Amino acid sequence: MLNRRTVLTTALLAAAASATRARADAGMSRISAYAFSFPALSGDDIRLAAFTGKPVLVVNTASLCGYTPQYAGLQELWSEFRARGLTVIGVPSNDFGGQEPGGTSEISETAHHQYGVTFPITAKAVVIGTKAHPFYKWAAEARPKEVPKWNFHKYLIGRDGYIAEVFPSAVEPADTRIKTAIARALADS
Repeated sequence: MLNRRTVLTTALLAAAASATRARADAGMSRISAYAFSFPALSGDDIRLAAFTGKPVLVVNTASLCGYTPQYAGLQELWSEFRARGLTVIGVPSNDFGGQEPGGTSEISETAHHQYGVTFPITAKAVVIGTKAHPFYKWAAEARPKEVPKWNFHKYLIGRDGYIAEVFPSAVEPADTRIKTAIARALADS
C-alpha cells in the first residue's frame, strides 16, 4: 500500500527529472564562456569563471592595425561600466595581416603605455581556424556567421555566459549599439 509520502516523493522526483530534461533540451547544459580561460599577458591566467554572472566583452586586438585606436574606446567602456560589473578582455592576435608581430613587451607597450589600458589583456592567441583558442572555437560554433574577420571583433557575453551580441571590427566601442547592448546585459538578471 502506498502512503502519502511515497506518492509525493515519486511525483517530485518525476517533476525534477522532467525539468532536467527540459533544461537539457533547451540547451541549458551547453558549455558557456565561463568554462574557458586565457593565459594573461602578465603570465597569470584569466579565468572567465571569475566573471560568472557578469557580462564580458572579449575583443581580439592588434598593435599595428588601423583599428588599434579602439583600445582607447575599450578603456572608456571599461571605465564607464566596470563598477556595474562589465569586464573587457583584450586578446592580442596576429591572425589578420600580421598586425600583432611582437611579443609581450611590444603588446604591453601599445596597450598599456600608448593607450592607457587597465583592463585584462591575454597573451597572444590564435582566434580563427583549426588552431584557434578554445574560446574562439566555441564562439565560432555558437555564431558561425559572426566569426572574426579582422582585428577588434567584439563578442559580448551576457550574464548567462552565452554570446549576447557580436560587433564587427568597424563598430567603434563608443557606438550606441555597443553601449546599449552592454547596458541591457548589465540589467538582465
